[in-house]
Amino acid sequence: MYKILTLNNISVAGLERLPRDRYEVASEIPHPDAILLRSFKMHDMELPATLKAVGRAGAGVNNIPVDKMSGLGIPVFNAPGANANAVKELVLAAMLLASRNICSAWQYTCGLEGDDATLSKLVEAGKKKFAGFELPGRTLGVVGLGAIGAHVANAASALGMNVVGYDPTITVQSAWRLSAQVKQAHSVDDLVSQCDFISFHVPLMEATRHMLNADRIKLMNQGAVVLNFARDGVVDDEAVCDAIAAGHLHAYVTDFPTRALMGRPGVITLPHLGASTAEAEDNCAIMVADQISDFLENGNIRNSVNFPEVFMPRARGVRLAVANANVPNMVGQISTALADAGLNIIDLLNKSRGDVAYTLVDVEGDVPESLIENIKTIDGVLSVRVL
Repeated sequence: MYKILTLNNISVAGLERLPRDRYEVASEIPHPDAILLRSFKMHDMELPATLKAVGRAGAGVNNIPVDKMSGLGIPVFNAPGANANAVKELVLAAMLLASRNICSAWQYTCGLEGDDATLSKLVEAGKKKFAGFELPGRTLGVVGLGAIGAHVANAASALGMNVVGYDPTITVQSAWRLSAQVKQAHSVDDLVSQCDFISFHVPLMEATRHMLNADRIKLMNQGAVVLNFARDGVVDDEAVCDAIAAGHLHAYVTDFPTRALMGRPGVITLPHLGASTAEAEDNCAIMVADQISDFLENGNIRNSVNFPEVFMPRARGVRLAVANANVPNMVGQISTALADAGLNIIDLLNKSRGDVAYTLVDVEGDVPESLIENIKTIDGVLSVRVL
């Protein structure tokens, strides 16, 4: 029986993927094999010694001490793309909110007083203040062309917008998803110089912090709109507000409110609504629950942010899963330990990612506890499991 600790409310649709005859799932449970969470901050949490995996029902993992997990041989899973449609729809809504000045127009009408005849006159007199512009023919720049970025780019193209994308690490899978109408930018500077709108879909790291800054804003078209539904810190908020005040930018729509942004002209702040749909929560929970169960039961790794992608069909016999530091001769030492125990290898798969490597081995015969202890003593081995 596997024990799963939930640190946030996880969609029932996801929890139902963990059969009760094999899984015990609770918000308070001792000695868990895995943790499922959404936004709970784990950095100060004391980690159970039994922990084997962490699953984030969403894309970002800033709330998880990933490096610490790697050092303990614990893969961290997420759900990339499961919330892509939800974020895409919000980005499209944000472009319309900004281009048609909907929020300021709404605020204007909310402040009107008088009878219907008076209201009608005030509406007609005031509407010219909120004249906007249409999306077809405008250029959207998309930075980051993963699952969400590709969805945004394709949807904008379908609306008649010109779309330019930039992603130096784009995968073949993501490239296949992109509409043929999406053009490639050669750099971030190249992209921003073409944009009427710019939307970011990248993780927050040192290389992406303040990716849009004062210098790059100067390259943007007059009256351009900035959209940030990626992470707080990717955009230099103060520089954008200064550019709006100077009349260079038209608006800024962000999912990450700060006190400095509240009430600023031309700024629309939303309360982190990107993935806040029932469908997205279900999709994220289902994806991460399936990944956790496949790892616990079969040792396979899909969509981990710190471990390599590893999938090996189950053969006959017993499976060992070994996580170790990515150093020379680890597979050789593991194989030697198996040979010394008189076990024949049926199948073996080893992959690495950065400083971490992971090995699945199917062997004939029973695996004695002494062998597991022997493998654990190999310098660099982080964790060993028998499946």
